[in-house]
Amino acid sequence: MNSPRKKLPIGIQTFREIREDDCYYVDKTPLALRLIKEGKYYFLSRPRRFGKSLFLDTLAELFEGNRELFSGLAAEGRWDWSRRFPVIRLSFGGGVLHTRDALDKRIADLLRINREALEVELHPDLDIAGQFGDLIRKAHAATGERVVVLVDEYDKPILDNLTDPAAAGVMRDGLRNLYSVIKDADAHVRFAFLTGVSKFSKVSIFSGLNNLKDITLNPRYSAICGYTEADLDTVFAPELDGLDREQIRTWYNGYNWTGEAVYNPYDVLLLFDERRFHPWWFETGTPTFLVEVLTRRGYFTPQLANLRASEALLSAFDVDTMESEALLWQTGYLTLTGSRQIGARWEYGLGYPNLEVESALNDALLKRLMGNGLRAEQAVSRLYDVLLSGDFEALRRHVASLFAAIPSDWYRNNPIARYEGYYASVFYSHLAALGLDLTPEDTSNVGRLDLALRFNGNLYLMEFKVVELVPEGRALEQIKAKGYADKYRAEGLPIHLLGIEFSKEQRALVGFEVETLSP
Repeated sequence: MNSPRKKLPIGIQTFREIREDDCYYVDKTPLALRLIKEGKYYFLSRPRRFGKSLFLDTLAELFEGNRELFSGLAAEGRWDWSRRFPVIRLSFGGGVLHTRDALDKRIADLLRINREALEVELHPDLDIAGQFGDLIRKAHAATGERVVVLVDEYDKPILDNLTDPAAAGVMRDGLRNLYSVIKDADAHVRFAFLTGVSKFSKVSIFSGLNNLKDITLNPRYSAICGYTEADLDTVFAPELDGLDREQIRTWYNGYNWTGEAVYNPYDVLLLFDERRFHPWWFETGTPTFLVEVLTRRGYFTPQLANLRASEALLSAFDVDTMESEALLWQTGYLTLTGSRQIGARWEYGLGYPNLEVESALNDALLKRLMGNGLRAEQAVSRLYDVLLSGDFEALRRHVASLFAAIPSDWYRNNPIARYEGYYASVFYSHLAALGLDLTPEDTSNVGRLDLALRFNGNLYLMEFKVVELVPEGRALEQIKAKGYADKYRAEGLPIHLLGIEFSKEQRALVGFEVETLSP
């Protein structure tokens, strides 16, 4: 007998509302209980819309002893409901702040809300740090229980100002002043949990709170936010009818923090509601700043599918130092694909989590790389039909028109067009925007092929060259000389070798050679 369908908790971050309205709920209380049992101070970084706020709210209801909300959940029989702890909740999710004065006013208001909820009086004329410390001490004294401190989106005031490093630095200093209080109030704190998108270095923002246990890359907590495969097959089983299970996995699964992979909850809920595949999560926050950073730095977009980075690099995120790999990973546009230890160093593989991110991110990058969003859209639409036709002359004309459509003024005014990998980046992102089966920079024992494409029962092996750097005609010659096709013959598909050459001076396609090998 099929389980009855429930309400989809789209956009709901309140545990009480989900439970009282009989919404679908993935039980995260076993992980909450483990955290509480094993430690006291925690930090977690996850991308936006992954359920961080809901998890914090679940913790709050648990510590406040609201047993009726946990009926049927793992915590119900494993928690001492006779004890109720005072909970201080701070969230910086609402609004945008640009000055220290605005930040201090916001913090003062958050402290007022908590003071009124806990029914305690604070000493007058205290600064921000003094008010926070006084609130913690007096809440402990009033209840006889140590305080629980939950901070949501701890970093948003900084992230909202990343395009203005001076303003971001001011926000960082103001938040550091606030968070440093938690450690000083250790005798009065039962539990503290801070979450956000970014993983700012402890030196920059947590210098006064250096006892936080960072569980971002702890494999036991990889699924602390998000839905697992088992969750979809059990909790959401009533919603799966009529949807291709493998397609759901391809589109939305794949986010990983060294443990079990998870789906983005926002995508899954909207899929079940709308019954169609769409880049829901990506469209909730177009990464304008991210796209600008990548293009300004001349980032070679084919590398996005297969990067390696050390743990130190992924953690090197601050107002003054934002490595591209750390920015992409922490915002959720790349995920961990593996790890290995090299001596004293941990190294992680990075790649796209799923089809949604690969397609949507490259679509955004393509529009920026071409300087004209409308023409980029039109070109992507035509590309699919050209590939489907199997007409290589039509493909040559399409690639030529792709670059001819880029305005001359855009080339002159944008330094990104001067870097060596620009043309390959445009063409790769052009293909990736379609969500096709691409393998960029595919390595074999004979070298590294620029791009492999599997489409409609055919295999396309592509090599790109800039003729000012190498003689013309070398792109196809390299594919053949290196024997790149040998690796793929076992697939039994027709193999097409494409040598594609560009000129930086002419700003155009100048070479397009094709050779087809029988399967």
